[in-house]
Amino acid sequence: MTAAPCSPWLAPLRLALAGNGSVLVFVEGAAGLGKSRLLAELGGLPEAVGTPRVLWRCGAAEDRPDPAGGPALLMVDDAHRASPEEKQWLRRLLEEPRDGLAAVVAYRPEELATAGLPLGAPTVAYPPGLAVFRHRLRAWDVERVRRAAADILGERATDEAVARLHTCSGGVPQVVADLLAALRAGPGPRCTAADVDAAGVPVRLAELVLSRADALAAAHRPVVWAAAVLGEPAGRDELLAVSGLDPAHGRDALLAALAGAVLTEVGEGRYGFAVRLAAPAVRERVPGPVRQELHERAARVLARRQPVPWAEVARHRKAAGRSRSWLRAVEKAARAAAEAGRHQEAIGLLERTLAVPEVSPADRARLAPLLARSAVLGLRSDQTVNVLTQVVQDPALPAEVRGELRLDLGLMLCNQVGDLVAGARELEVAVGELGEVRPTLAARAMVALAMPEWPTGTLAGHLEWLHKAAALARESGNDVARAAVAANHASLAVACGDPRARQLVAALPVDSPQAGCREHAARGLCNAADAALWRGSYPWGEELLAAGLDLAARIGAPYTEQTAQGTRVLLDWWTGRWAGLAERCERFVATAADMPVLAADGHMVRGMLAFAQGNWAEAVRWLTALGAPSPERTRLPLAAATAGTLIRLALVRDDLPAAADQARAAWSAVANKGIWSWAAELAPWAVEALARAGDTAAARRMVTEFAEGLEGHEASAAQAAVTWSRAALEECEGRRQEAARTYRKAAAAYRTLPRPYAWAMTTEGAARCSLAHAGEPSAPAGGPPADTAAGAAEDGRGRAQAIASLRHCVDAYTELGAVYDAARARALLRAHEPAEVRRPGRPALHDQLSPREREVAELAARGMMNREIAVVLHLSPRTVEQHVARAIRKTGALSRRDLFRTSPDPR
Repeated sequence: MTAAPCSPWLAPLRLALAGNGSVLVFVEGAAGLGKSRLLAELGGLPEAVGTPRVLWRCGAAEDRPDPAGGPALLMVDDAHRASPEEKQWLRRLLEEPRDGLAAVVAYRPEELATAGLPLGAPTVAYPPGLAVFRHRLRAWDVERVRRAAADILGERATDEAVARLHTCSGGVPQVVADLLAALRAGPGPRCTAADVDAAGVPVRLAELVLSRADALAAAHRPVVWAAAVLGEPAGRDELLAVSGLDPAHGRDALLAALAGAVLTEVGEGRYGFAVRLAAPAVRERVPGPVRQELHERAARVLARRQPVPWAEVARHRKAAGRSRSWLRAVEKAARAAAEAGRHQEAIGLLERTLAVPEVSPADRARLAPLLARSAVLGLRSDQTVNVLTQVVQDPALPAEVRGELRLDLGLMLCNQVGDLVAGARELEVAVGELGEVRPTLAARAMVALAMPEWPTGTLAGHLEWLHKAAALARESGNDVARAAVAANHASLAVACGDPRARQLVAALPVDSPQAGCREHAARGLCNAADAALWRGSYPWGEELLAAGLDLAARIGAPYTEQTAQGTRVLLDWWTGRWAGLAERCERFVATAADMPVLAADGHMVRGMLAFAQGNWAEAVRWLTALGAPSPERTRLPLAAATAGTLIRLALVRDDLPAAADQARAAWSAVANKGIWSWAAELAPWAVEALARAGDTAAARRMVTEFAEGLEGHEASAAQAAVTWSRAALEECEGRRQEAARTYRKAAAAYRTLPRPYAWAMTTEGAARCSLAHAGEPSAPAGGPPADTAAGAAEDGRGRAQAIASLRHCVDAYTELGAVYDAARARALLRAHEPAEVRRPGRPALHDQLSPREREVAELAARGMMNREIAVVLHLSPRTVEQHVARAIRKTGALSRRDLFRTSPDPR
């Protein structure tokens, strides 16, 4: 209901409808706030059922109703339009109400003949027994607009679109509804603030404000035109100065505009339109020459404010036809926004300016570097990329300016767009163009080429670029250049396990008085955090991540903030914080959808979660489709980890050739780069793939190469992965007792990190190998006699320990939500559990799911096919089909997918 459930007049109104007393409720609300809707909702109250209900709209030339005797609900709409006769009739009805009358009178306060008196003067002589209330309808807040947008647009409604909807509509429900109706047919997967702006002014709103403006005397309209040109609330003096009216006539015009509800007092002493979107509807109707004069006066008025709103001044100067002064204001506005960290604001302003064909080459050369500077720190904008690509091709552009623009273009291509190869190519050209002319900027390009995560280049090459950049930065004496080098040196040191890494990170200029130095410090902290997590230093990485996020937010570096959010989902995945992680990944991917380099973190973690939950088709979609970047457009550690999951998927499906091919390609990329800690999420599965495919020699070389590459480096996650890889190789070679011991060493390492999912998988591997070894003959045929009693006792202890470990694995998998892994571990547990643990006979489950049926139902609900479930649970596809059918029948589920909602939680 439009009224709050706790409204004090609801209870008396219900009592009146039950025949106890009489009540009058005035419903006050400006146009579009929902008065008619509230009346309709009141007519649906349970107490109104069977009670005479009368709806009367004033001014509609209808016969006045005559409510029958007894309880009745009288709903009067548009009382502000009531004729004198209608008001007199209402007065008589309310001054002598009968018992059981519930009257609700709705009106627009801004259109009353006498302010505050719905039925005019003199006031109504209300009798003592009549309870009288006034209910004021309010505009919607942002959260209410969000709910309305979600109802109409679903997942297309982005936060920025909701915020713009609320701002443009003023929270007026009818305006919100009209805008959403226009946005509903939008073709894109996401609705943005630009889409809201493009929706235009709703017809209802335009007709309302124009009709009210037209009702004003011609001499009073300039003050309304001034408000329309300004487009925002303004003080009386500013409004009158823009209108061009003298103080006396301007005061009369403002009073007339307020009385006619064209303008309203938005804040104390500030006047404008109640709905911001009404301004362009009026502005479009102002004659062109008059509109230009208004804009020119608006520019002069705003230029006197402190601080000067240069972006608004620029808008007015452009509309007034003052081209030179417009461009000067644009430059001042862009610089001010960039210095304040509002880079997206600067980008939008400069993009719109440089898109104007009349802007001269000299002005483009001056403004384009400002655009590039903010674009590198902001979020993706293909328009900026296009602008910079065109500008750098201008032969009249000075070489040093071209090099500066090419540097920022290369950074955008690499970071925001994700075209890493093209970005690196532009950066190398920029180094040559800048050369000795702009050594500071040349050093910045070299620093970018030293970033090791890109799939191009080798570790040796990155180090060479870093050394060259450091030398140039030292020679230049420029603090910002030195900060750029320090940021990349620190993150590269962390990635390589350099013992000096912590010292280098601690020396980043986080408190520098120069904004450029702090921007590089924030970038360095976030990149170092990411590198620390890939090495397994989770507490330190989390500490760096928090510091980097805080600094990036304070200085206004949205791109750096987004990179840190991607690192956050990686941290949550590794440390087992899986509750709500799938939803967090999806939100992150939606936010960073236009920037594949950033979104890759969310794609990978969401795909790995889908795999662990048994939804293999969804895992493939998240890892290779749905906008996931290709390996050549993905940071190398992410590409390697993604390959690890795809190899594991191929192994589960017993597609050994595909698994081996993927392993060789991914391993080659890591080996060429030379940063071996990035093989941690790839190596165990790559080794298993090659060994199971029959290439055990290559698998052994892989393990040796991995271990040797990590010598002398701090990389706890990679060292644990080396041990896991050895265990996988030993298991594939049939050395199960050795494999069990090695798996246990790996599990101990993962417990220390901590990595609960990796711990559970390696612990399961140890138990699997122990149980397999216990089932093997204690000595080879023809060998020496064995101490059978001692051997049997040892095997019994090992078996019991393995079974206990498996139970812990099942618990760990279940707590994480790894449905597929839990089902696999339970299947292994059942195959080896002691007979005495099992109850004799078949339990009478009747309509409850059996443990096996529950397992099958969980996997089926996650999207696994019958043949895939059969592989996991070691059943035949026919048996799985029967279990699924029984689970659907017992739970009443409508389909396999519905089993997830209808089957009880086994935990």
